[in-house]
Amino acid sequence: MNLEKVNKNLMIFILAVGVFGILNTEMGFIGILPYISEQYDVTIVRAGLLISLFALGVAVAGPTMPLICSRFNRKYLMLFVLGIFTICNTISIFATDFDLLLAVRVLPAIFHPVYCSTAFTVAAMIAGKELAPEAVAKINIGVSAGMVVGVPISNFLAEQISLQASMTFFAAVTFAVFVATIFLVPSMPVKEVMTYGSQLNVLKKPVLIISFLAVIFLNGSIFGVFNYLAEYLSSVSNFVPAIVSILLFVYGLCNIFGSLLAGKMLVKNPISTVKFFPFALAAVYLLLFNAGGLVPTSALIILWGILGGINANINQFWISRAAPEAPDFANGLFLTAANLGCMAGTSFGGIFIDELGTPSVIFGGIIFAIFAAVIVWSQCYKPALNPVKAAVR
Repeated sequence: MNLEKVNKNLMIFILAVGVFGILNTEMGFIGILPYISEQYDVTIVRAGLLISLFALGVAVAGPTMPLICSRFNRKYLMLFVLGIFTICNTISIFATDFDLLLAVRVLPAIFHPVYCSTAFTVAAMIAGKELAPEAVAKINIGVSAGMVVGVPISNFLAEQISLQASMTFFAAVTFAVFVATIFLVPSMPVKEVMTYGSQLNVLKKPVLIISFLAVIFLNGSIFGVFNYLAEYLSSVSNFVPAIVSILLFVYGLCNIFGSLLAGKMLVKNPISTVKFFPFALAAVYLLLFNAGGLVPTSALIILWGILGGINANINQFWISRAAPEAPDFANGLFLTAANLGCMAGTSFGGIFIDELGTPSVIFGGIIFAIFAAVIVWSQCYKPALNPVKAAVR
């Protein structure tokens, strides 16, 4: 690929929209589960398999599929994944059997990490090493938008038109990116094909293993609290459902702004950004625990949303810099660590809720933030374990 002839901004935009389409397909189903339960005559718990099995597929495929596919032309690889998503989403429109709907949900989940890890790799590659964090941050905007926009749009379409209209929206987005990729993305063959063994060798690097743990705790701190936020705002803050919905949407929008901000912060001063992030997160949780009233809580949700966007970028940055010689595999590990963190944090927060009540979920997030801080600070003061310094070396 001749980088001089590539419209880098257009390329990154296409990649970001592609990631939006992938995440939109994943998260959008959250907004239509009640309609699926009704139309297919299944319980809401069974309908929830469409979410949980998709997430399981992503977690399992995270470290394996990007590794397996790392030697293929990246343009054709992205086209293949977008094609799989478009076909499966199209089948979903006409599926009359729930088991068929479930099958065409699980299949694309296996290829979810392939597209996302490739998008991160390509964005970093075309931007160059110095500006890579800023380019990756723009891809993470697609992640945030998929999580924020997908749910309300799918819910609106199902409510105002039909469930099939929501499915059509999912298919339309991935098909549009498929067409744009055909005509606007150049061929990107992998010039230096790494053997699978050489990529797996990065697992022997202590800096990568410790970075993996740091991401688990960072993401667990965020999602261990966020996944219970609706319940927290309802039962602890005593906000009405309409206010809760607005605050959740505001949180997501602030994620997008946080991604933009993180890109610039990680370019200018990456180590300080990562070192002080867990403390900022813990401080927000302490303030949220003691907050009263709509205005202070809303202000903290805004700040927390910004930190959530920064967190996604820190996670990808920290792992990718720990194994720059195997970028696709490293990005796959990032997706797995992020999902493991989400599951661990949610389970840990659930224990606090069961034992001490909903307000105590905050302490689960603080404990995970403390563990993340210990790991990050130990890395920063040991050059051999510091992903930024290790990448330079």
